[in-house]
Amino acid sequence: MKLGLAMGYWGSKPLDRFIELAQRAEDFGFDIVCTSEAYGSDAFTPLAAIAARTSRIKLGTAIMQISARTPAAAAMTAITLDHISNGRLCLGIGVSGPQVVEGWYGQPFKKPLERTREWLAIFKQILAREAPVIFEGAQYQLPYMSTGSTQQGKALMSITHPLRRDIPIFLGAEGPKNVELAATSFDGWFPFMMPPDRFDVYSQALAQRKPNFEILQSVHFSLSEDPIAALIPIKKTLALYIGGMGSKEENFHKRVIELAGYAEAAEKIQDLWLAGRQKEAVMAVPDELADALSLVGSREQLRNKLARWNASPATTLLIAPAESFENTIKNMEILATEAT
Repeated sequence: MKLGLAMGYWGSKPLDRFIELAQRAEDFGFDIVCTSEAYGSDAFTPLAAIAARTSRIKLGTAIMQISARTPAAAAMTAITLDHISNGRLCLGIGVSGPQVVEGWYGQPFKKPLERTREWLAIFKQILAREAPVIFEGAQYQLPYMSTGSTQQGKALMSITHPLRRDIPIFLGAEGPKNVELAATSFDGWFPFMMPPDRFDVYSQALAQRKPNFEILQSVHFSLSEDPIAALIPIKKTLALYIGGMGSKEENFHKRVIELAGYAEAAEKIQDLWLAGRQKEAVMAVPDELADALSLVGSREQLRNKLARWNASPATTLLIAPAESFENTIKNMEILATEAT
């Protein structure tokens, strides 16, 4: 089981000493450090800063939203950062949801599976650099020759040669069809809040995965002397995503929790959150679910939980920074010791 540091996206201000956190993760033998984006900080700029101050740890986006960048723009950034980091980039992508895509990026959220397939095909063409890129899809066209164009678009090929033509690409996916796409067309998968013993809900899709397929799962880690209090951070995250990251009609994260066997609890959490009763929504998250997605308890309990994750299909556990820089360093050191 490999370890990673999930820095997420920034809140109202940058994550404290994030470059130093990545350096220490590298010192402790962590395999990857991941950043993400929502509608504030972007995923790539912090990685560029980390790349300049580290030498071994992989650099992942978890997740880069494909509506934020055309396939060409993402390929240009990936080629650049892969050169800067000497081949350490792992590109994690995802479609996000209709609230962000339509509300923030001003694009229609239509046929996300089709959009992902087309996006990936163009991205791979650009990195292959075998010929000028030509693509005629339902959602992307290169060159663009549809109604309203100048009819002067030219098929182009990247001026810069990629350091690697096979930059690993991981997909953040939740629905069975999306997970199947990850297994068949990508190099890895970021699941959402899936307990170690419930990956069976995706067994058909995962049966199709290629050799060396990566599965990177986020977990909350704490050795707090009060295990109940230690579950509160993961409960807050679950309540936010089940209740607030999506609408009543369309919430992909809620569906995953339902698949994991917590349909009634997920419905209650969402109803409370949407009614403005966020604190109650947090407390409605079942202890059993929060505990399954946490490395919480004594050192012996930590070892038992790591053993359960080792028995799951997950290949990497990503832990988020703790409430303070010092506690994050302590957590990384303990986890690195126990994982070996």
